[in-house]
Amino acid sequence: SCDASQLCNCSFMGLDFIPPGVMAKITVLNLAHNRIKRIQSQDLQQAVNLRALLLQSNEISSIDEDSFWFLEKLELLDLSNNSLAHLSPVWFGQLFSLQHLHLQGNSYRDLGQSSPFSSLKNLSSLHLGNPQFSVIRQGNFEGIELLHKLWIDGSNLSQYEQGSLKSIKQINHMILNLRNSNIFSEIVRDLLHSVTWLEVRRIAFSIAAEMQVLRVMSSSFAKKISFRQTLLTDATVPEIVSILEDMPKLVELELVDCRLLGTGQWKMEIQAKKSQTLRILTIKKLSIEEFYLFTDLQPVEGLLSLFTRVTVQNTKVFLVPCRISQHLRSLVYLDLSANLLGDLSLEHSACQGGWPSLQTLNLSQNSLSDLERTSKSLSHLGNLIVLDISQNNFGEIPDACDWPKFLKYLNLSSTQIPKVTTCIPRTLEVLDVSGNNLKEFGLQLPLLKELYLTRNQLKTLPGAAPIPNLVSLSVRRNKLNSFSKEEFESFRRMKLLDASDNNFICSCEFLSFIHHEAGISQVLEGWPDKYVCDSPLAVRGAQVGAVHLSLMECHRSLVVSLICVLVFLVILLLVAVGYKYHMVWYLRMTWAWLQAKRKPKRAPPKDVCYDAFVSYSENDSDWVENTMVRELEQACPPFRLCLHKRDFVPGKWIVDNIIDSIEKSRKTLFVLSEHFVQSEWCKYELDFSHFRLFDENNDAAILVLLEPIQSKAIPKRFCKLRKIMNTKTYLEWPLEEEQQQVFWFNLKIALRS
Repeated sequence: SCDASQLCNCSFMGLDFIPPGVMAKITVLNLAHNRIKRIQSQDLQQAVNLRALLLQSNEISSIDEDSFWFLEKLELLDLSNNSLAHLSPVWFGQLFSLQHLHLQGNSYRDLGQSSPFSSLKNLSSLHLGNPQFSVIRQGNFEGIELLHKLWIDGSNLSQYEQGSLKSIKQINHMILNLRNSNIFSEIVRDLLHSVTWLEVRRIAFSIAAEMQVLRVMSSSFAKKISFRQTLLTDATVPEIVSILEDMPKLVELELVDCRLLGTGQWKMEIQAKKSQTLRILTIKKLSIEEFYLFTDLQPVEGLLSLFTRVTVQNTKVFLVPCRISQHLRSLVYLDLSANLLGDLSLEHSACQGGWPSLQTLNLSQNSLSDLERTSKSLSHLGNLIVLDISQNNFGEIPDACDWPKFLKYLNLSSTQIPKVTTCIPRTLEVLDVSGNNLKEFGLQLPLLKELYLTRNQLKTLPGAAPIPNLVSLSVRRNKLNSFSKEEFESFRRMKLLDASDNNFICSCEFLSFIHHEAGISQVLEGWPDKYVCDSPLAVRGAQVGAVHLSLMECHRSLVVSLICVLVFLVILLLVAVGYKYHMVWYLRMTWAWLQAKRKPKRAPPKDVCYDAFVSYSENDSDWVENTMVRELEQACPPFRLCLHKRDFVPGKWIVDNIIDSIEKSRKTLFVLSEHFVQSEWCKYELDFSHFRLFDENNDAAILVLLEPIQSKAIPKRFCKLRKIMNTKTYLEWPLEEEQQQVFWFNLKIALRS
């Protein structure tokens, strides 16, 4: 069950004990979701290089005292969701490298008389607690001075000895899942100066009298407070606000998935002291059962003047009272997406004098239907630069609109507009009209730099002259079938052109352009059988100015044309036979193999400049570029990844780009998904990396399964890749937040091996 990086996955195997023969070279051992009841001394004696041990969701009730003594390099230990009735400090005595410890979901009632964690000097995150957990004593956390995250599940915690958490000097993120407000108050008292971000879960603030015990929070130095799955009422909201505004360093307040019983009829007037530090308010999925009766929030007007960022998502907001908008004088960012704002209510919400400093406004997924009225309602916002009104149902677009005079970014995607008119402001630098029913685009936008026209009905490209400064154009998934010579010339200044997923007819001009830009073989999947380029053009960051067309390529005489037709018919017959027996694929792979064979099998160490080359589908780019790249390239130490969008050499043949990138990378990371195996582009990348990675018996490939996928979905041509999927371990991206930390840990281990 082990792969080349010594990651051994023995989860879900029905094991009753840790299998014998755990070798010293193993770095990650996953024994989760089995039936293991006991860990014995000899079980892990040889695993001296183990860095992650996953034992969650077993039936472990007994651990020999010296079971973990030989694991001095262990960084992650997960014993959650077992049957441990007590915790012994002896277990962790030799785990000097341990950073992450998960103990939640067991059956212990306390942490013992002393600290089980006194020897864990490098501990970064600790998760403990269960429904039976009832007591925290002084000394339970001795030896811990700094934690990145401390998560205590104490839904039935009934006793907390004062000072128990004071030994921890700094906690960046504290998560408390409590029901008892008195216990909560006592814990907060010990954390006044040590916690940066305090997150409170599943606690009910329903009676005003209960709030007095929480007054201690007003002295906390926390910079961020989060309430998740918390119950609030009209009686307790004023008390909470009063406490929060007294906090001397509070910058951000967040409410996620909370419930408010009431209509905003506060029983006492909030005497706002105008907190000098609170700047950010985030509210997501706040449930207000009688939201349509909610009042104008006049009592909290005094708190609003210093807010700079406000997010209220998916909370059934149908109106922002004018007085509230006018008090948001410092607001530069406002997100009201996924709410119920209509044309009339927006006109009232964005009244004269409202949001005077606003620069970014997100009104996507609301109930707006009149674009002319929407633009007029926002026209007085003199500082507005970014406006997102996507996923509203405008349907029609007028010929003229009145927009904010400095507007630079406008998102009108998925708004059902059938055309674009001079309603679009000429000041824009970025315009997104994807996902509409556009059949043409002929606007004059002299300042526009980026234009997104994905998922429309375009048959021709927009004219170049009206958009002289355009540097990036996306026309994916339209109905384009050809380019004219004039359009070729207009591409010279472009830095990025994405025209993939169209239906280009392979004319001589088009073939010539493709041949000069990226190589004809890469785009003509299935040609000439269908005489259509399935995935024709995706110039990934390449300079399009390198295109040069000869006279002969664009102007054929009648005689030459007739000869071409006859030759074409002969070739068509030969290719049809070859296509039936996959000769095209074999020729392409033979050419790639010959190229690879001419080069040394491994690049000299001095030429290896990347930790991994990443192969992925464009449909998965959001996860790869915004989640995986951020996690790996911001790690300590950081990994250097090779991405086609960012690191391919402009103007270089795409085949050479792929092979060179693989050779200059220690690993090759495949992000597998249904999109991956269905994508013509990804099939192409696999074609030209297949020999290099697998035919040389190179174990440098790492497979990441972004979603469940059957091995039979992989094209039969990649027999060795199918074999690896059937015989070797691969990493699966978990949906559960708690398991994602393990995933990143395993991936980093695989990359470092």
